[in-house]
Amino acid sequence: MQVQEIMTSNPTCCGPDASVQEAAKLMDDNSVGSIPVVNDAGAPFAVVTDRDICCGAVAQGKGPDTRASDVMSKDVLTTAPDDDVEECCTKMEEKQVRRAVVTDAAGKCCGIVAQADVAREASGKETAKLVQKISRDEKTSGCC
Repeated sequence: MQVQEIMTSNPTCCGPDASVQEAAKLMDDNSVGSIPVVNDAGAPFAVVTDRDICCGAVAQGKGPDTRASDVMSKDVLTTAPDDDVEECCTKMEEKQVRRAVVTDAAGKCCGIVAQADVAREASGKETAKLVQKISRDEKTSGCC
């Protein structure tokens, strides 16, 4: 199975100058927990998550006008649409992330694959392995 078979195509994105309030509104409007941050050419270079906003802005007493670039996660994991889902899961496990941004041949954001997508589409064994590896205690992030 390839990533393109399970990814969410054309995800909502924002630029680094978007406010955390704008990013949160996009998340709310689209029922998602993360937004890829893209440059002017549409290439992703970061992700802003609901956790980034909560822990990087709200918990720190920063206002709603705080820029996404001030709280975003810069270590974005990318994958290609024709990558094997198992290969994508391995990358997610290694980085202990719940989402990978899908980029096309030109390097532009064309999709996103989340742990939930794997859970819906992959085998129970693949899903259990992914959840277990991502959830291990070796890495801490955010405020919690």
